[in-house]
Amino acid sequence: MANRIKILPENVANKIAAGEVVNRPESVVKELLENSIDAEAKNIDVIIKNAGKTLIQVVDDGIGMSQEDAVLCIQRHATSKISTVEDLETITTFGFRGEALASIAAVSQLELKTQRREDELGTLIKFESDGQLLIEKGSFQPGTSVSVKNLFYNVPARRNFLKSNATELKHIIDTFKRTALSHPEINFKFYNDDELIFSFSKADIYQRMKDVFAENILDAVLEVKEITDYISLTGFVTKPTYLQKSKGEQYFFLNKRYVINKIVNHAVYSAFENIMDKGDYPFFVLFMTLDPSRVDVNVHPSKLEVKFDDEREIYSFVHAVIKKTIASYDLVPNVSVQNEKEYASLSFQNFKSIEREDFSDRPFGEKISSSEAVKKTTILNEEDIEKFFGNLQKEIKATASTEVEHPFLPKQIEIEHQLESTPTSDTETPFIVLLHNKYILSQIKSGLMIIDAHAAHERILYEQALHSFDANIPFSQHLLFPQSVQLDPADYQLAKELEAYLTNLGFIIKFKAKNVIEIIGIPPDLKSEHEVDTLLEILHEYRKNIQRRILDVKDNLAKSFSCKAAIKAGDKLNEREMRILVDKLFATSMPYVCPHGRPIVIKIPIEEFDKRFGRI
Repeated sequence: MANRIKILPENVANKIAAGEVVNRPESVVKELLENSIDAEAKNIDVIIKNAGKTLIQVVDDGIGMSQEDAVLCIQRHATSKISTVEDLETITTFGFRGEALASIAAVSQLELKTQRREDELGTLIKFESDGQLLIEKGSFQPGTSVSVKNLFYNVPARRNFLKSNATELKHIIDTFKRTALSHPEINFKFYNDDELIFSFSKADIYQRMKDVFAENILDAVLEVKEITDYISLTGFVTKPTYLQKSKGEQYFFLNKRYVINKIVNHAVYSAFENIMDKGDYPFFVLFMTLDPSRVDVNVHPSKLEVKFDDEREIYSFVHAVIKKTIASYDLVPNVSVQNEKEYASLSFQNFKSIEREDFSDRPFGEKISSSEAVKKTTILNEEDIEKFFGNLQKEIKATASTEVEHPFLPKQIEIEHQLESTPTSDTETPFIVLLHNKYILSQIKSGLMIIDAHAAHERILYEQALHSFDANIPFSQHLLFPQSVQLDPADYQLAKELEAYLTNLGFIIKFKAKNVIEIIGIPPDLKSEHEVDTLLEILHEYRKNIQRRILDVKDNLAKSFSCKAAIKAGDKLNEREMRILVDKLFATSMPYVCPHGRPIVIKIPIEEFDKRFGRI
């Protein structure tokens, strides 16, 4: 019987290998652009015809190649970028596998023109229809031009799997824009069917952002900048106003190489979690600089995947930097009072950037007595205020400045809320007062601040809970009379599973027979008369959060505890308690939204009151 295993012919092996590197026209564009950048090009032109199916041409003014190098570059595993195994540990070029041109040549009609600046003549290489290599000398522009014609002409099955021209062109443009974004120091041009579509001149990253996305993109993003000796992260992340439903607007560049990394994406998403609805995604363009020896880019032929040597450290760094960036942005919306015929309305102004330590726009000033504060109570309709806070989360995200169009959406969303009665204010003496045992009203430098007391207390308790988990030093207040309660088996088992975390929060619990627990101590912030109900509510809320896909135990329990242990609407607060609550709120890392994403604070500028009373 004849042997069944045999070596494949080289042309068949090349076509199979090409499938790993070249799966659509966009793959060719990506590989050729990376070669041009590695060749130190200052000008790169991309020419496309028939969505890349008929022609893909990339022309650069890089260092060019000699005839010998040009002939070798189209062979498999031929590269100038690495020579030893050790080189794989410190890759600084974009191409390095030596597969791109060989793979492209195997599935297309390839033509290459190249000339070095110091040479009088360059080299032309092209494949004849019979597979023969034609080499000619000629005078060309310094640099390299690679033309890829009739992609997949010899692999009909692959060509049949290509999508419509519109789809394929979109993929090509996306790759072109990503490359241009990561190299603003290079001039890029893009031609589609002989029409110049994009022309990006050499610029800084700010101008390149405008070129690639929109002229007003910088109004919609926050700048990220954290530079250390070991790792640096720069770029831009969306303001909460511009969260999107699209998952395709996330750009992460590692040492200027565009990669897709779930660790980084999740770190950014989690930094936004308190101000982001389910289904929302933050737009970001992030550039990470890291020692090449700390990351493996040789994971897949497409080079879109990477592996970090310490993923936990990368996650923590990105999460902390993005959270810090968001915290530098004033998430408190201004409310303007507009006079329209016989009623007043509230509309939302654009947000503004602030320094993290700048709390000039928060309640301040000397204390006054409660009786004096009552005299300055504003007359606001309770039902309107409740609706106002209930809908504010969506309005914060939907509302853009009247002066700045949304850079991603075609039209601006304007939201108004009707108010039947009008706020008044006395700016001479600072005051703080509780409205309907729900909202804290206080004078600030710019006007009036309104704080949702429950949401504010939630934020405070949430961060205290997270801190107690990390510190692992529980504080409890012992009950004078321990409380025994019989739980259902599921709650009893859950309480047992969470015992260590509940202890850190301040609960001291003894587990007894027949699903009975005894509560001996409770957290200092918890009122002793509600300890049993609160513990049960925490366990039930914990289960709900699991259904909402909040899977981190600490985060889930911190949210459950803060939600159920916080003061409720209707709970009275005296002036001292209100001032302490406000002080603690503005000492948190995110004083603008509660752990579930609801807004805590709004501001009404004094100018709006002046307009309403005809002073302006």
